[in-house]
Amino acid sequence: MTVESVRPEPQIYAESELREPPLAGGAVPVLGHGLKLVSDPLAFMSRLREYGDVVRLKLGPKTVYAPTTPALTGALALNPDFIIAGPLWESLEGLLGKEGVATANGPRHRRQRRTIQPAFKLDAIPAYGPVMEEEAHALTERWQPGETIDCTSESFRVAVRIAARCLLRGDYMDERAERLCVALATVFRGMYRRMVVPLGPLYNLPLPPNRKFNRALADLHLLVDEIVAERRASGQKPDDLLTALLEAKDENGDPIGEQEIHDQVVAIVTPGSETVASTIMWLLQVLAEHPEHADRVRDEVESVTGGVRPVAFEDVRKLRHTNNVVVEAMRLRPAVWILTRRAVTDTELGGYRIPAGADIVYSPYAIQRDPESYKDNLEFDPDRWLPDRVKDVPKHAMAPFSVGNRKCPSDHFSMAQLSLITAALSAKYRFEQVAGSNDRTRVGITLRPHRLLLKPVLR
Repeated sequence: MTVESVRPEPQIYAESELREPPLAGGAVPVLGHGLKLVSDPLAFMSRLREYGDVVRLKLGPKTVYAPTTPALTGALALNPDFIIAGPLWESLEGLLGKEGVATANGPRHRRQRRTIQPAFKLDAIPAYGPVMEEEAHALTERWQPGETIDCTSESFRVAVRIAARCLLRGDYMDERAERLCVALATVFRGMYRRMVVPLGPLYNLPLPPNRKFNRALADLHLLVDEIVAERRASGQKPDDLLTALLEAKDENGDPIGEQEIHDQVVAIVTPGSETVASTIMWLLQVLAEHPEHADRVRDEVESVTGGVRPVAFEDVRKLRHTNNVVVEAMRLRPAVWILTRRAVTDTELGGYRIPAGADIVYSPYAIQRDPESYKDNLEFDPDRWLPDRVKDVPKHAMAPFSVGNRKCPSDHFSMAQLSLITAALSAKYRFEQVAGSNDRTRVGITLRPHRLLLKPVLR
């Protein structure tokens, strides 16, 4: 299944026709809607459509605007009047910096996309196949039947190992993956708090949560510096993303700066690993909760491989139901559940006036669960992505990798590894949750289960 989004037909509004969006309910003095975004953000964002197609929110003293329909979130992503900026990106600056592709805009962003895009082109992905196969099957060998699997650490480990081995070609394996897992969990929790409760200088006080956050952030940046320094010292130039960054030129034909190289590696390793790992966790939860679909994946793998060999990268395109399981898991539990933009000029969205400098926030989680877009919207139903049913899904109602010039460049790379891991695990094991497991959704910058503990059972 693929869901392709296209540019909607623009609508022209006279200035006099533009309206001010309604204010969402539930604001409290001083914090505005920030309290609801901390206490129950998914339910809050999912209810915003009740107030209108675009609504106003108060985050502390700031007014932000929230589109609530697939058509308008799609139009927002495709409209050059809105750039990458706003509370989410400001909260991520300490991690992503200001010079990486994730946060850049305009000419710099276009130049950076050109630098990294070759590593993610469709015809480049098969070269990563052997690594993806090795890591997927290493999971099945490392896990023992009947033992308890901590899905958080295991999902991060495989996501980081695949990213490092494919894109950075280094020996940045278990020890560094474990450091990354621990640090990312702390950093992303802290950044979410800073986004929805903007207390400014209070986050600089030497309080225990602030010290823990700062230590984790420093370790992440140290890890990246180690990776770059080791590559430079080795003198090696493998055909990978890190080599492309070390040899990249800026707009004047000069080598790009050290800070940009650092920020680019951070943008490649950390958010990518976080989102892929979170998706792997949800896929494991799906396999345990919906054994009938795990069985269908197993049967599909056997039909493709003949049951005489392990599933391979070259099989992924044939695994239609497996792919649909991955897509449906991403629909119901998107790793990236909230995004922000900023208006660069006085503009409009859906006939509502958006002033220059205004921040816009929207939720892929809410859009992808919208009851007006999906029949049985809360049901896990991979067959909704079959060719005869996918046509009923509105444009932009499913965009797990975004659209337009901000579309994630690693979409094919990510889908390949997610489908392969799902296939390899389902072919060998059934999964059961064990005592102490908690698969409720933990909300941070990304979504993941609180503490998913599973027992693999040999088929």
